[in-house]
Amino acid sequence: MELRHLRYFVAVAEERHFGRAAARLHVTQSTLSTQVRGLEREVGGPLFARTSRRVELTGSGEALLVEAHRALDQADRALTVARQSASGDLGSVRLGFSGVAALEGVLSEDLREFRRAHPRVEVELTELPPAAQVRGVREGTIDVGYAPDLELGDVHDLTLTPRTQTPVSVAVRHDHALTATSSVDTADLAGEDLIVYAAGEDDETVLARLGSHGRDAGARIHRLASTLSVLSLASAGAGVALVPAATERIALPGIAYRPVRDTVSALTVVTVSRPDETSGPVRAYLGGRRQPSRDRQNAG
Repeated sequence: MELRHLRYFVAVAEERHFGRAAARLHVTQSTLSTQVRGLEREVGGPLFARTSRRVELTGSGEALLVEAHRALDQADRALTVARQSASGDLGSVRLGFSGVAALEGVLSEDLREFRRAHPRVEVELTELPPAAQVRGVREGTIDVGYAPDLELGDVHDLTLTPRTQTPVSVAVRHDHALTATSSVDTADLAGEDLIVYAAGEDDETVLARLGSHGRDAGARIHRLASTLSVLSLASAGAGVALVPAATERIALPGIAYRPVRDTVSALTVVTVSRPDETSGPVRAYLGGRRQPSRDRQNAG
């Protein structure tokens, strides 16, 4: 039994006339009669009592009509839901983000735009370190990541889209010697224990990124996975935290901030996504965010 057979049957049942039902369905009356007889053979008995002037439903026909309406309604609903999902109007989008994306406002701006255009799509948010976002996008546990582009690791198979830039600051305990100046150079950090939001990087990578000038052998690098953990350790006097300048909006007790004058470059916040995305809602989310002239898919 196919859905078209049920549609033919319902048309005859509602019109009580094969000619009118055929006209409604835009088929010939002989085609309609053949299809209904085939359905009756499949059911195992007559669905209509035919007279010269009209047709009436049999008991089997009455029972089938109720279920046919349900089946057709469900089929129509399934098609509608599938179309809404394909167009991005129904379903879910799972976002991973680093604290800087929230502090810079880029995440909230993107979410506000998307929810205005697609209010029925569910959005899930998870704060994750940059390297964990890359794994999540690659493995399918999240759909889009927001992270600084210098802490991502291998992204040759993913698409990065620049969203915003932010300079670097240091966060230190309020009574640290570095607070005596209005800004610092990376050379001023020699001998300091460093606290960085870079859980996936080794010490050499961190130093290369900072362009650091010589460190005492006893100095350490603490690599942590969240903005608040970085700031909490700095406020405890455990070292100097290197953070995006947007972090200065967080006024934790005991924390002072100073801009860094000579970092090699500002941090760029990027979105991380799959180049072959098939989900309608995710494609809609990326379509609203993406600026094609600035997109770059890494070639390795």
